Amino acid sequence: MKKVLVCALLATLLAAAPAFAKKSYVNGIDPNYPPFAYVDEKTGQPAGFDVDSLNWIAKAMNFEVTHKPMAWDGIIPALVAKQIDMVDSGMSITPERAKVVQFSDPYWTVSRVFLVPANSSLTPGDILSQKIKLGVQRGTSEANAIKREQQEKGYPFELRFYESAPLAVEDLLNGRIQAALMDELPADDAIAKGRAVKKAGVHGKPDGFGVALRKGDKELRALIDEGYRKLMADPYWQELQKKYLHK
Repeated sequence: MKKVLVCALLATLLAAAPAFAKKSYVNGIDPNYPPFAYVDEKTGQPAGFDVDSLNWIAKAMNFEVTHKPMAWDGIIPALVAKQIDMVDSGMSITPERAKVVQFSDPYWTVSRVFLVPANSSLTPGDILSQKIKLGVQRGTSEANAIKREQQEKGYPFELRFYESAPLAVEDLLNGRIQAALMDELPADDAIAKGRAVKKAGVHGKPDGFGVALRKGDKELRALIDEGYRKLMADPYWQELQKKYLHK
């Protein structure tokens, strides 16, 4: 009788083993960075190009993922402190960030643009040379780059920092700033939603987006890289672009 019970218990544990083996990860996202990552107003759930991409990868690579909205300027410290496991949320790969975290292979490239009111005549040259108020999202690669460039070249504009690109757009429409610098796709998203703004031109070099991971986390890095390779080879990759990136 004892032998039968032991065998039954062993069989139960073996059957349950795959469920225990499935790993779970937490992805930190900017909750207000459409179309890459945001919290859907209707459902209250994380959504966007990066969110849907990682959900597909998690299913294909047999792991679970949850998306945790966080303040962008504190997201890398949260990753280093192991409060989250990765940042798949439109993060630019920069030398400064690479000193602290490692990145996956790039999965997207985006240009930086100046956004102005639809009736504005400002050009990129005007923005850089005039005493205007220029908005930018705090903690972003474009914020760090334009601040450094201003110090080096003595640009006369006044920088205004925001928690998100959409908040900068709001102040742009309210006249509190005259221009904003951001990635092109959030700018396109604002235009697509009927906001009375337009792109005045590009600025600087394009950014490559990658998934940020803790240094030394080779297993997760390999998992994410392989997942993106599979996703890019699947028709769903084109569907995501059509849905979110207006391609």
